[in-house]
Amino acid sequence: QVQLVESGGGAAQAGGSLSLSCAASGTVFTIGAMGWYRQAPGKQRELVADIISSGETNYADSVKGRFTISRDNARRTAYLQMNNLKPEDTAVYYCHVDRMTTAWGPKYDYWGQGTQVTVSS
Repeated sequence: QVQLVESGGGAAQAGGSLSLSCAASGTVFTIGAMGWYRQAPGKQRELVADIISSGETNYADSVKGRFTISRDNARRTAYLQMNNLKPEDTAVYYCHVDRMTTAWGPKYDYWGQGTQVTVSS
């Protein structure tokens, strides 16, 4: 089976930093775009950042200049470095992959289990 395994997150004070990682486990041959979404209580899930295999990135305006997404294609892993955190960054962060080719065939719209990020003022 294929899974997106997230790690990192936790609690930080405003102005602090946290990092997240997301690794695709299982027999995965190729991965399309990898990204991070977040969902705060009472709000819709929103895109934070994503990155395609070539390294091209896309960020939400609210995190530009503070967050950096990267990926290691050989390790099938994406990373999100979050600096200068703000209380409004508090949310559950979900890793997402738009498509993968795996030993079990193509997979689409894959999500990680989510990890909590809490920023206090």
